[in-house]
Amino acid sequence: MEHEILTGNIIGNECVLTAEELARACCAEVSWIAELIDMGILAQQGEDQSGWRFCAADLTSARRAARLQRAFEANTEAVAVMLDLMTEIKRLRDRLKRMGLDPDE
Repeated sequence: MEHEILTGNIIGNECVLTAEELARACCAEVSWIAELIDMGILAQQGEDQSGWRFCAADLTSARRAARLQRAFEANTEAVAVMLDLMTEIKRLRDRLKRMGLDPDE
C-alpha cells in the first residue's frame, strides 16, 4: 500500500504566495489570477507580475472565485459581482445581529 505524504506551509497574514503558487492552488493559470486582480477580487503586493505576492485571505478569495466560476459557468465579471453581493449580505446580516435581530427570521 502506497501512502502519499502531503506537506504544507502555514502562511498566516504574511504575503508569501507567488502568482504561480496561488494559481496552482486554484487549479488555474496565472492569467486568471491577473483577471482577478483587474476585477478587484484580489489585491497583490508588488508591482510587476514576477514580484506579486499574495496572503492567506487572497487564497481564500481566489478559491471562492474559482468555485463560483465553475458552479455557475460564470465569467470573471459576474464572479466579481457575486462576491460583492456576498460581502454586502454578510455585512448586513452582521449589522442585524448587532442590533439584536435574527437575520434568519
